[in-house]
Amino acid sequence: MLWTIFLLLNGLLILVLHYSTRKRQKNEPPLDKGLIPWLGHALEFRNDAAKFLARMKEKHGDIFTVCVAGHYVTVVLDPNSFDKVLNETTSFDFSRIRAQMVNRVFSLQLPSSNSAPERKWMENHFQGLNLQKLNSSMNIHLHNLILNNPESCWPAVAGYLTLFERDENVAAVYKEFRKFDDLLYKLARKSLNRGETEIVKLSQERLWKLLSPPYLTGGSPSNSSQQSYHHFLQEQGIDTDMQTKAQLLQLWTTQCNAGPAAFWLLGFLLTHPEAMEAVKSEIRGLSALQDTSLQRPRLNQLGPCSTPVFDSVLNETLRLTAAVMINREVMQDKLLPMADGKEYHLRKGDRVCLFPFLSPQMDPEIHQDPQMFKYDRFLNKNKTLKDEFCKDRKRLKYYIMPWGAGRNSCVGKEFAVTAIRHFVFLLLTHLDLELCNPGAELPPVNSRRYGFGMLHPEGDLLVRYRLKRT
Repeated sequence: MLWTIFLLLNGLLILVLHYSTRKRQKNEPPLDKGLIPWLGHALEFRNDAAKFLARMKEKHGDIFTVCVAGHYVTVVLDPNSFDKVLNETTSFDFSRIRAQMVNRVFSLQLPSSNSAPERKWMENHFQGLNLQKLNSSMNIHLHNLILNNPESCWPAVAGYLTLFERDENVAAVYKEFRKFDDLLYKLARKSLNRGETEIVKLSQERLWKLLSPPYLTGGSPSNSSQQSYHHFLQEQGIDTDMQTKAQLLQLWTTQCNAGPAAFWLLGFLLTHPEAMEAVKSEIRGLSALQDTSLQRPRLNQLGPCSTPVFDSVLNETLRLTAAVMINREVMQDKLLPMADGKEYHLRKGDRVCLFPFLSPQMDPEIHQDPQMFKYDRFLNKNKTLKDEFCKDRKRLKYYIMPWGAGRNSCVGKEFAVTAIRHFVFLLLTHLDLELCNPGAELPPVNSRRYGFGMLHPEGDLLVRYRLKRT
């Protein structure tokens, strides 16, 4: 017993010494280890990553290395230098980080860390003719929900009906999904308490059962995307248990951001009357509609570039509320060239992190008054969509990054944008909406969810609605 305690204390001492003695070497980024050995800045990073990284940026500039729970993470905040990370796939790798996260959050162990086959399947499914079919099905489900059950009409519900093509247990799936997703960031960071651990475990088990396709248990097959995904998993040699767990990963991947994005976009419109009127005016002017009463538009005729005002509102919403972190593992010692001509040495085993929410999205050099919602921020004077933004007198390739970038950019972007557009247009054409409290403001964000896609609100925005009279 004493020998075991001695070994544990000795191991802990070695660990503390290892992480407390690291020094900044020549040509390395500024190093900020924090006051607590090994733990470093983990608590501050967990509680509000945006606030913490903004403080580090002010202290160190656009590149720095911090210690977070035993990991040394080099944060790059110059969008002109992002491609130096995104395009370097030999020295910077995402596969092991992804595999660890998928196993931790979804209890899913895949036979290979290579995500290329899955991405190819998704590209085939979310593009071309398949995308047209998905958009049509999504529109039908949204329309039916608005007319028959407006309080449950959220893109995530319609998305589940579209991709899984199963009408039973919709309410149960949505309820369990919300519980699971609300605690996902804590699960990912291993910070759940005992009660939360039990809630997540039960939600996972219920969702695995609810999402398990009938043909895995002897039922009849269907032609849904769920079955297509099932066939793909079979071809990859994944057993039945892992196939069931993979369905939850697929549901979360395709639906986790739809609800929050719709909430924030509608919230901004309702709390900014000039923005709401601009979007309604655009709807009235669409050549596909020709209906000034805003009744039942033929949304299948809306082209992707026919709604610049809405697109600007969506971009502005995503700029303020999309907070993804792009992480890579440093696979070998690497000199990282920056846009200003400087080069920094990165160590094998460290990590690299891009946080577009802080820059470019909230960078005052790129977006004036970045904390404010401006519905026309992404509109030119001639009402075309604006895509020219600069930093340090250089035009930016990335001025917002809600969809990621490079080889790991979101495959379902077009489907997601179309779904949100249809959702908002259907609500505005079929329902009268108003705030219960005319002076209400949007709730604050959950600051602990930075890094996990769309931010979630800490509270509700109460809205009164009724079907429009025909």
